[in-house]
Amino acid sequence: MSIIIDENTRLLVQGITGREGNFHTQTMLEYGTTVAAGVTPGKGGQDAIFEINGKEIRVPVFNTVREAADKTGCNATVIFVPAKFTPEGVYEAADAGLPVIITISEHTPVHEMMKCYYAARQRGLRLFGPNSFGIISPGKCKAGFMAHKYYIPGPVGIMSRSATNCYETVMMMTERGIGQSTCIGVGGDMIPGSTFADLLPDFQADPETKAIVLIGEIGGSEEEIAAEYIKAHVTKPVIALIAGKNAPKGKNMGHAGAIVAADGTGSAENKEKALRAAGVHVAESTTHIVDILKTLDGLV
Repeated sequence: MSIIIDENTRLLVQGITGREGNFHTQTMLEYGTTVAAGVTPGKGGQDAIFEINGKEIRVPVFNTVREAADKTGCNATVIFVPAKFTPEGVYEAADAGLPVIITISEHTPVHEMMKCYYAARQRGLRLFGPNSFGIISPGKCKAGFMAHKYYIPGPVGIMSRSATNCYETVMMMTERGIGQSTCIGVGGDMIPGSTFADLLPDFQADPETKAIVLIGEIGGSEEEIAAEYIKAHVTKPVIALIAGKNAPKGKNMGHAGAIVAADGTGSAENKEKALRAAGVHVAESTTHIVDILKTLDGLV
């Protein structure tokens, strides 16, 4: 098993004819993902054409998400459009009832993301991002832009606010023979569509996942809330890394969510304290994550 996406996923790409959407659709098809349709308003009726292993693949393009879903049976979408168009893309996907919605762009306005968050929650849909690198279940499906060559199937579930720290961790895991069940880019913005606490029940219930890696950042309270859930409900080993220990208080360090308040709220120290109290293995670096994983039984 895996969570969120698998070999049965029929992916829709919103913005498929744009530069980023077209480029990353190519890589997703090369990985073996079933890209069933694309959407670009005004270009409906065309095909997006790709060459995969010497074979021409045509992906039908539609004007609306609803039309694409009705005609191709899409059950997930990844949105490759600029930030100012991301909310409209989310609303359209939500109105069409797509159960998994992944948003890639950074700098989606916070007030707009709040509306997207509730639009998905009210319909019982899973929203990921903004500022997500996507989701990959190695060997089964890729929906996003991660370098898939570094991922191998295995027993460790990963969820991360940081793309770079996640890539580095995965690369070192793979080099040391530890594979991944599903890897999820939660995103680094202030209002994530899905939090660590939302995903922990999925990883806990997945028999293929034997350990969980949580890569967090300073800012917000996601990690503290996750620690409460872990303490009460998670029986699998959890390893956590909190990035940004040396960031000055009161200064935004790049991501919309990566800010520590003057009273210490959102600091790495507070997060690590809560995680340790929940029995989580707290790592000091990405290398340390892999070192800890190597000490656990049944992962290699």
